[in-house]
Amino acid sequence: MLTVAALYHFTRFPDPAALKPPLAKCACTHGVRGTLLLAPEGINGTIAGTRAGIDAVLAHIRALPGCATLEWKESPAETMPFGRMKVRLKREIVTMGQPDVDPTAGVGRYVAPSDWNALIQAPDVAVIDTRNDYEVEIGSFAGAVDPGTRSFRDFPEWWRQNRDRFAGKRIAMFCTGGIRCEKSTNFLLGEGVPEVFHLKGGILKYLEDVPEAESLWQGECFVFDKRVSIIHGLRPGRHGLCHACRRPLAPEDRARPEYEQGVSCHRCAGEYSEADRARFRERQRQAARGECFGEPQD
Repeated sequence: MLTVAALYHFTRFPDPAALKPPLAKCACTHGVRGTLLLAPEGINGTIAGTRAGIDAVLAHIRALPGCATLEWKESPAETMPFGRMKVRLKREIVTMGQPDVDPTAGVGRYVAPSDWNALIQAPDVAVIDTRNDYEVEIGSFAGAVDPGTRSFRDFPEWWRQNRDRFAGKRIAMFCTGGIRCEKSTNFLLGEGVPEVFHLKGGILKYLEDVPEAESLWQGECFVFDKRVSIIHGLRPGRHGLCHACRRPLAPEDRARPEYEQGVSCHRCAGEYSEADRARFRERQRQAARGECFGEPQD
């Protein structure tokens, strides 16, 4: 059994590029795969490996400047969910495109999974899902508002166009592992919202800690690795992935006539040219011959 560790930490890295080679070497030395993003604002990513390998990489990360208090979420995997190890340099570890947003300066109030149900059922609370539309489509909390955004970068504009809907409400926000809420709650505080809350540890921690019989979660949770989706107890869900548009597919979606493995699905069949589809088919042939390619992170 392998261990999957999802992590993020906001801290100031004066020179992220200098951190990349030793971090990549540590991961590869210990057989760990996945993707880690480094930026001036911190680190984000998901990795998988043996227990000893994950412990070694986490120890390396905790030794980086300002990362001693790093937290992460773990889940089991029977097979390796990543094809290779990638350490990438980015402008942001999660892209919001708001230069004034700084989670190290203040975020919303953390709410433990055990207290989340009571909060989001309160009549004066509006619950907002900060994830992208394709993630929300396969699962969310009962009654949560779906902004319908294609990317996290779209969230600030959505809020500014819809803020009047939430006048007089306390705002509770959630995302997969918590990282988007660090930025979105800081953003709302900067927009003058007085009471902002977010789910500590995100959906992953909720699905791990809250018994299914008590859960307000409906559906599955999209994850950015080859498992694609998970359910309560962090067990793999039923969704696969369209490797053309990177959107999740239920088993019945893969039975539709628009679906061609690695090439198209019913959502993206009209989004790509014939040249694109020829390229996707060649990529699929390469994959079928055993060439590994990794999954992107958000």
